[in-house]
Amino acid sequence: MNILHVSIASHYTENMTYQDNQLANQNAEDGHTVTVISDCFKFEKSQLIKVPEEDKILKNGVRLIRVEYDSIIHPQISSRIRKVNKLYEIIENIKPDVILFHGVAGYEMLTVAKYKKRNPNIKLYIDSHEDLHNSGTFWLSMTFQYKIFNRYIVNKIKNEVDKFLYISYESKDFLKKMYKLEDDKLEFYPLGGNVIDESIKKKFSQEIRNKHGYSRNDILILHSGKLTPHKKTKELIIAFKKVINPCLKLIIVGAIPEGNYHTLNKLIQSDKRINFIGWKSSSELIKYLCAADLYFQPGTQSATMQNAICCGTPVALAPYTSHKPYIKDNGYYVETIKDYTSVLEEVSKKPETLRYMSEKSYEIAREILDYRLLAERLYE
Repeated sequence: MNILHVSIASHYTENMTYQDNQLANQNAEDGHTVTVISDCFKFEKSQLIKVPEEDKILKNGVRLIRVEYDSIIHPQISSRIRKVNKLYEIIENIKPDVILFHGVAGYEMLTVAKYKKRNPNIKLYIDSHEDLHNSGTFWLSMTFQYKIFNRYIVNKIKNEVDKFLYISYESKDFLKKMYKLEDDKLEFYPLGGNVIDESIKKKFSQEIRNKHGYSRNDILILHSGKLTPHKKTKELIIAFKKVINPCLKLIIVGAIPEGNYHTLNKLIQSDKRINFIGWKSSSELIKYLCAADLYFQPGTQSATMQNAICCGTPVALAPYTSHKPYIKDNGYYVETIKDYTSVLEEVSKKPETLRYMSEKSYEIAREILDYRLLAERLYE
C-alpha cells in the first residue's frame, strides 16, 4: 500500500519517538511505501528551529517532504491557518491509498478531503491530539481558531473522512463538544510505542546502572520532560526528599526552562540521591525507561508515558481521564505531594510490588499500545 502521513503541524524530527516517527517507521517496516509531509520546523534537543524545504529519503525508506506555510499577513497567523498551496499537487503525485492527517486543525483538512472526494476508494483518517488541556487555552485562540475556523472546516469535510481517530478520552470529548461529531465517526487510536523485549530491557537496565554506579538493589524513579512548573518536578523532588532510603534514586531527564532553573537546581543539589542528566535522545531515553523501576509523571501529559509502559515499566500518573486505559494494576494515580510521598514510601518498603506491576505494564502495551497493531489498523 501507499501510505501518506500529513504532519504539517507536527514538526517532524528524525529519530524521535513521537507518533509521526514510529507509525511511519512501522508502516515502512511492514513493506509499504510511506511518505511524511511535514512543516519546516524540527526540534534540536528542546528547541524548535526553522529548517528549509526538503524532499529526501530517510534511512528507513520513508520519504520526508518539508513544505513552507503560505504567507498570510503574519508568520503567527500563517502557523495557525497552516495553508500550503502546493499540497494538493504533491498528494496527486504520491497517489496514496491511505492518508492519515495528524491533528484536527488547519486549512489543509480541506485539501485532503478534496482528494478523497475525487478518489473515493482511498481511506482518509484524521487523528485528534487536541483537548481542553492543550488546545485553545486562551479565549482568542478558542474562539477564532477552534470555534469558528476549525469548526467550519470540520463541518464541511466530515462526510469525506472515514474516521476521526482520537488519541485520548479527553480528545474524544473535545471532538464531540467542539465539532458535534457522532460516535460512529470516532475511534480510539492511542499514542503507542515499540514494545521492548524483556531480554533487551534487562540489557539496557544493566547498562544504565553500570554507567551511573547504581546497584541491583537501588530503586530507580525516572521523571522526564520539558521541566516547566506544569510538570510538577518541584513537588516531586519535595516528596522524594521526605522518603529517607539510600536505595531510592531519582533520575531526571530533560531540559529546565530558564525561569525555573534556579528553583529546581537548588532542590536537585540538596539531595545526593537525585541525578539530573539533562536532555537525552529518544534512543537514550528508552534505555533509561527500561532501567527505571517506576516512571513518575505527576504533571502534564506526555507520550513518554506510553513508551514507559512499552518498556514494561510501572507508572505513577496524574488522574487525567485520558490516563484511565493505562493504569490496570501497573501503577498509581498521584495528585498531591502527599500522594507522591505515599507512593515513594510504598515502593521503598515493598520494591517487589514493582516487578508484578512491570508484568502488567507489558500486558497493556501488547494489548493496545504496540505500533505493530496500530499500524495494521491503517491497512484495513
